[in-house]
Amino acid sequence: MDGSGNSLLAGPEGRKKRVCYYYDSEVGNYYYGQGHPMKPHRIRMAHSLLVHYGLHQKMDVFAPTKAKERDLCLFHADDYVRFLKTVTPETQHEQIRQLKRFNVGEDCPVFDGLFPFCQTYAGGSLGGAVRLNQKMADIAINWAGGLHHAKKCEASGFCYVNDIVLAILELLKFHERVLYIDIDIHHGDGVEEAFYTTDRVMTVSFHKFGDYFPGTGDIRDVGFEKGKYYSLNVPLNDGIDDESYQCLFKPIISKVMEVFQPGAVVLQCGADSLSGDRLGCFNLSVKGHAECVRFMRSFNVPLLLVGGGGYTMRNVARCWCYETGVAVGVELEDKMPYNEYYEYFGPDYTLHVAPSNMENQNSLQYLQTIRERLLENLSRLQHVPSIQFSERPPDTEILDEDEEEMDVKGKIRIWDGEFYDSESEHAENLRSNHDLDANNVAALRRHTPELTEGQTTKRFKCNEEKGSNVVNSSIL
Repeated sequence: MDGSGNSLLAGPEGRKKRVCYYYDSEVGNYYYGQGHPMKPHRIRMAHSLLVHYGLHQKMDVFAPTKAKERDLCLFHADDYVRFLKTVTPETQHEQIRQLKRFNVGEDCPVFDGLFPFCQTYAGGSLGGAVRLNQKMADIAINWAGGLHHAKKCEASGFCYVNDIVLAILELLKFHERVLYIDIDIHHGDGVEEAFYTTDRVMTVSFHKFGDYFPGTGDIRDVGFEKGKYYSLNVPLNDGIDDESYQCLFKPIISKVMEVFQPGAVVLQCGADSLSGDRLGCFNLSVKGHAECVRFMRSFNVPLLLVGGGGYTMRNVARCWCYETGVAVGVELEDKMPYNEYYEYFGPDYTLHVAPSNMENQNSLQYLQTIRERLLENLSRLQHVPSIQFSERPPDTEILDEDEEEMDVKGKIRIWDGEFYDSESEHAENLRSNHDLDANNVAALRRHTPELTEGQTTKRFKCNEEKGSNVVNSSIL
């Protein structure tokens, strides 16, 4: 069966793009532990599906070079990176104080191969940024990346190393301004915090807000000092559907592109905003989610696509496969080609799944209020910020293996693990922990009335052991 489908319609979004794609064949072997919702295996499933649709033949496929320690330390604290490198499941009981200090534990467990896993997914995002900088690609894809919660000195929300921050720092070597957009259901707190005080990076996050992890992302959080109004937060309620989502996404992002004029865009495509996600509560279809990719593609600005959340594996694979098709300019057939994980996609064996009939708790009035508030914030940015490039930092050294050295066209090794789509007690406990975190943040807001707009303690959490989560201004 030829599942490649037809080319997209003519127009800006239909122009042929040079797309590079990063995939490590071992990524699906990493395992967070029994019952943990985060399954790197979903990346292998997405890869298998897109290969059987023939999409790998329309891209330059690379195995990422593992990011070096010094690369990770461009954002993360040296002692935190050393801890990630040395801790193992066998030795973690000897490092209780450090586990607590670096927030490594239940949500972010120590597992076999933790540091190589971090190096691999960070390497893919860095490699993509380098190829965009060198104009060797128009779009770069790293579905293993997108771990947006990681902080400078700590793990958070299943994330250890913030590959997005590292990729943006790489892009800033060539571009005066970089735009970051996050369509994961969770607030992109780690990236926002990293660039909260600069006008060179604008962050825009569309997310569930309220008693929900990580508890940040209030519409009033707009940035600080030079970065004021360069952070946009779009707080959403349960059940948002495709139409409601796009009535915010397109006008807001259109205005951002007009006012900010980024030289490059990073789009975090967390798939937990899809309908039916195991930890999510939105109601987006695969096509509705992918419409964000299609829209950003139409601006013809260098674009880095990364993954993120997504905990119903079969739907994550569907989504990222389809969005890969959007990136290369091909509309995929709904009928799915046979692949190694075909049984996961039954009983219909189709690429698209209908959204549920859950209630959309985002009223038209609420959506209009949010849109007007954010467009007003954008109107306060009178001039495109510019910087003086003095001596550009050296490029990150990336030695990617090309597809001829990878077995991407052959049979992918079949994973023989358990099925994970059913809810578990452990997942419920994680939900409870996330809710507790959100409640703590809300209580913190109530008991610190002296904090002004956009200055929550979450932004500049700092004590003797944890430094500020903001990127060092000397490298911006």
